[in-house]
Amino acid sequence: MEVELRRITDENRTDVLAVAVAPDQERFVGTVAGALREAAEYPEAKPWARAVFADGQAVGFVMLSWDVVPDPPHIIGPWFLWKLLIDHRHQRRGLGGEVVRLVGDIVRREGAAALLTSYTEGEGDPGPFYEKLGFSPTGDRDDNNEVILALDLVTAPS
Repeated sequence: MEVELRRITDENRTDVLAVAVAPDQERFVGTVAGALREAAEYPEAKPWARAVFADGQAVGFVMLSWDVVPDPPHIIGPWFLWKLLIDHRHQRRGLGGEVVRLVGDIVRREGAAALLTSYTEGEGDPGPFYEKLGFSPTGDRDDNNEVILALDLVTAPS
């Protein structure tokens, strides 16, 4: 299965907005529309958003803070995986891990030594998913009390 990160365009916007996680996961990641609203509300976070396509079909969404000046706990960075959503019908197929690998490769080429992310704790949270991919807790929390994790891109395989 070929996974691609594509710009969100007028041609694919409806399909990307239709990407949805399972209802019990929404409290952890929200919706694509909500993520795009957040991006517009926080331009200082330098949002970089892409649609995730697999075999020509929109299956997810990813958004980063792109090489920002960190201002903890409000803005985490410089490279922060802000949102990652894989449609509930396409989960458990390795797509999320592949997206993280692709994003890691992209930001590594831009000079990033680490990719940060965060998550809200609770039953069914994505912590184990991120830790399986090599992220480790930093010991810090953001302004929403989310656990901050880091993926070492210097020693991580590309």
